[in-house]
Amino acid sequence: MKFGIFLAPFHPTGQNPTLALERDLELICALDRLGYDEAWIGEHHSAGFEIIASPEVFIATAAERTRNIRLGTGVSSLPFHHPLVLTDRMVLLDHLTRGRVMFGVGPGSLPSDAYMMGIDVTAQRERMEESLEAIMALLTSDEPVTMTTDWFTLRDARLQLRPYTKPHLEVAVAAMVSPSGPRAAGRFGVSLLSVGATTQGGFNALETAWDIATERAAEYSNTVHREDWRLVGPMYIAETEEQARADVAHGLMDWVQYFEKVAALPLAPGIDDVDKLIDALNNAGLSVIGTPAMMRAQLERLTEQSGGFGTFLVMSTEWANRENTLRSYELFAREVMPHFQGSLVAPQRSRDWAAENRPAFMGEVGKAITKAVQDHYAEAAAKEAAARDAG
Repeated sequence: MKFGIFLAPFHPTGQNPTLALERDLELICALDRLGYDEAWIGEHHSAGFEIIASPEVFIATAAERTRNIRLGTGVSSLPFHHPLVLTDRMVLLDHLTRGRVMFGVGPGSLPSDAYMMGIDVTAQRERMEESLEAIMALLTSDEPVTMTTDWFTLRDARLQLRPYTKPHLEVAVAAMVSPSGPRAAGRFGVSLLSVGATTQGGFNALETAWDIATERAAEYSNTVHREDWRLVGPMYIAETEEQARADVAHGLMDWVQYFEKVAALPLAPGIDDVDKLIDALNNAGLSVIGTPAMMRAQLERLTEQSGGFGTFLVMSTEWANRENTLRSYELFAREVMPHFQGSLVAPQRSRDWAAENRPAFMGEVGKAITKAVQDHYAEAAAKEAAARDAG
């Protein structure tokens, strides 16, 4: 299993937005050092919390500050862009990052964004699929692409740069509860990004999502791979559950109220007590606010429900302050990730083998020490005898 973050981001209003964006960059740099595999960056244009308008610009900045972590748009809202221009920008990033960029796509999550652009919310998913058809043709076809819809036109269109990544950069389509994401993933043979995997509806959808994707892929003679399936969910961990609960009092309520009052996605309505809110979120499986052991159990639960997936992405939040947030990600890297990466087995086996054979090894060490002492005194005696003979 691989690991990363899904950075919308979520920054409560009333704070310096420039510093908030700098914290986002600092976090990605820290995750790069900790060995996280990926970071996905959101695109939003309203509501004041999710303040990155261009994931491509943010990724270009983050790429210059990191070495290994892959960086994806999480996600680019396809109905908001002409497909040729957006694909061109992503191919440019593919070259600039030497293949570290990923292209996450979706219909757009905030209805307020669509409203400001005069886009009918009910048309967004259809437009996403039309745009994705054009994007995949631009990425894969050697011939010019001509395509006309009621909102964009391609006329003998082609990319002037082919992707740096061969055959092309990874494309992933977002899914929440509806089957539109898995259907699109199957139709175009791209990766699947289940953004709401721990919500009740999203969790229930995991049971059938992969069947939908594979059936749809077969219809279009494509293949999809479970290792390219990513699940997203929030978490905050500390050494003890009590500490974790105390830490998230910093910002948990702001995050929940944003979804209830602004983003139109109620999570735990009517709860204004932090402890009761934590209980509701944990008991529903929506989040883990607790210990590494609790988070390991959550990943096992998601694995069982989905039948298996490739990457878990922590939904980045500001439930805790900056220092404790970084500590949570470090604890996750140290005590959760290795259990699902197979990196604990070999050291443990080596340790057990050394312990089991310690008596024999210690006996050999004793023999070596005895021999070294004997050799030393034999050498000293020989030197003494040689000195006497010379005198």
